[in-house]
Amino acid sequence: MQSSTSLSHKQDIKGNIRFALITVSTSRFNKYGSARSPQEAEDVSGNLMCSLVKESGHEVVSYSLVPDNEIDIKDLISRMLDEDVNVIVTSGGTGLSPDDVTIEAIAPIFHKEIQGFGEYFRYLSIGQIGSSVVLTRACAGIVNNKVIFCLPGSPNAVKLAFSEIILPEAGHILKHVGRTA
Repeated sequence: MQSSTSLSHKQDIKGNIRFALITVSTSRFNKYGSARSPQEAEDVSGNLMCSLVKESGHEVVSYSLVPDNEIDIKDLISRMLDEDVNVIVTSGGTGLSPDDVTIEAIAPIFHKEIQGFGEYFRYLSIGQIGSSVVLTRACAGIVNNKVIFCLPGSPNAVKLAFSEIILPEAGHILKHVGRTA
């Protein structure tokens, strides 16, 4: 339940938010290459991200598929930072396996980390996956007045993050970083 102060604080947030969506998956990349849509890559989480963004009245500017490779992820994020997008969301590569390098590639470029995102995401995830929440390193941060969210690759994690945190708060975050949505 939101307080009246919280609701009034978000009152001036309006407009279209432009999203760049990225799936990080070596196996999917090896099978589908650099697919330009989640349908081309048979990407359930990617399809879900696209649907949730569009259903909320915002815009998907791009979808990318990239392997679990720090250099490839950094290069793609660097290109997205030069694009006309407000929010970049990655799905995949946030776990603990040696191949999970999304956080290593992206977190060092954050100008400011949004620590509450990862904390709240894990808090909400407890109801779905219990103590396994300790295995995710989901995080978010600000780079050049753009917001980057790094999510686990599972459809349940994507749905939870978008429905409960990203879509309700993206405009609010952008307002605070100087980019009114």
